[in-house]
Amino acid sequence: MKICLLVGLLLVLGAAPAGAQSEPQLPALPNSAEISLKVERDGALTVVEAVSVPSEATMTRRIPLRTAAPRDRDRIIGIRDVVIEGAGNSELTDDEFTVKLKGGTSIVRYTVDGAVAEADGLTRVSWQLAGGWDARLELVRASFAAPSIPNAVTCYAGPEASRAHCATAQIAHSGLTRFSQQNLAPGQRMEISVELPGGTVPANARLEPSKTFAGAFVLTAPVGWAWGGFVLALIAAAVGLALLRRRDRHPGDALPVRLLAGKAFSSPDGVLPGQVGTVLSGRADAVDLAATVVDLAVRNYLWVSEVPGELTTWRLVRRNPPDEQLTTYERAVFDLLLPGESESVLLSEIQAARIGVESVREALDDSVVERRWYSRLPGRLPRAGLRICLYGLFLTVLLALTVGYAQLGLIVIAAGAVLAVAARWLPVRTGAGVVLHRRLLGVREALLATKAADVPKLEREVLLSRALPYALALGEQERWVAGFAELKGPPKIYWYGKEDDGEVPIARVGDFTAALVGTFAATRQGRRLEA
Repeated sequence: MKICLLVGLLLVLGAAPAGAQSEPQLPALPNSAEISLKVERDGALTVVEAVSVPSEATMTRRIPLRTAAPRDRDRIIGIRDVVIEGAGNSELTDDEFTVKLKGGTSIVRYTVDGAVAEADGLTRVSWQLAGGWDARLELVRASFAAPSIPNAVTCYAGPEASRAHCATAQIAHSGLTRFSQQNLAPGQRMEISVELPGGTVPANARLEPSKTFAGAFVLTAPVGWAWGGFVLALIAAAVGLALLRRRDRHPGDALPVRLLAGKAFSSPDGVLPGQVGTVLSGRADAVDLAATVVDLAVRNYLWVSEVPGELTTWRLVRRNPPDEQLTTYERAVFDLLLPGESESVLLSEIQAARIGVESVREALDDSVVERRWYSRLPGRLPRAGLRICLYGLFLTVLLALTVGYAQLGLIVIAAGAVLAVAARWLPVRTGAGVVLHRRLLGVREALLATKAADVPKLEREVLLSRALPYALALGEQERWVAGFAELKGPPKIYWYGKEDDGEVPIARVGDFTAALVGTFAATRQGRRLEA
């Protein structure tokens, strides 16, 4: 009885699959092969082929390492550790493994990576026992061993894509799986698929997009991560856009501003009177052009004189030539009023010539963008989105025709499209523009809070004239002039007079500014603060 139990135990141990594989038998027939396969615990497939080649003949087998798989993918096989015992040699490239054998029996040993896949909780091992031979195979027999007993096996033989079953495909009681097939014509294959319990060995099947136009658009892990990053960037951009729009609609309260720094007038961030309207409302009008003309007079580039007659009119006279102190926009205004060698011009002549802010709008807009208060002007949509779309289209085609991953180009196209659409809602005012907006509101509050009587006498003349263009741009010129006109000894207007050299009451400055604005176009009181 004890002897029987010992014998039974030895039989069970001998049936363990992991130790069942051995060297294949040598083939007894010419043009035949005996094959032994074993799945190692790391997922590698060890293959030993004993092939009998007729005397004075050769047999060549070509194994493609890149084969078509469903959904525009290719299955990639790796072969390594090739050893040939007998008359023959092998060649291994990135795309093909070639074995050339001469007459006699040779043994070919190699290791396959990529034959194990995981699907539906099962481990599946697939391999072509025979295929790619340039000669007829009379008989192919194979054994398959794995760390676990297979659940099921499948074997097909014949031309590629044929579903004809092999002559033999069965699992022995010992756990060793055997296959056999006779009469395989040149080029025909014998392909097996063995299902093992899930997790028996790690899967190492490798799928890559096929080298076709459609394969270039296959969703891979890197492309998936790129799409994920794009979505996250899109969410972040949407949040940022909402915050920017909120800041643009509600820039904040006025910031405190001092009109005089020491004894000199200084504007916030060096903003010019003609730029005030664009900074506050996004568009300049006749008031901004009039404020620029007054500023040129205050800075001694122009002289303003009254022309006597039934109806008072005014003349602008060249006082000093334009120099490097003037910006491109101010130079454009000066040349517009006094082109060439012109020495003077009447307001009536300006009106007859239909000179308006449109004549210098481009130079004015460019000056605001150049100072980085606006990223662009309202109404001008950036073309960056369209250019990015075109770059993305080029990149998509380039990747599709070369290395693949063409969806990266689609991501660039999507980013350009989003940018082009979002640009319609993207505020044009920059952070510096928002701060300047608040400081200009501070300038208005400072103008309203200034009492002429409290200004030191030596500073009244400078403050009245230097602040006047800004008061005009902010719609507060009447109050500003009236405050100084009420003084017993109002300051003189050094840039304004009569043609007969008579002294001009300060109140006449308000009439001049109103006439100047009316010459270019009608004004609206307080229009800046509504923006």
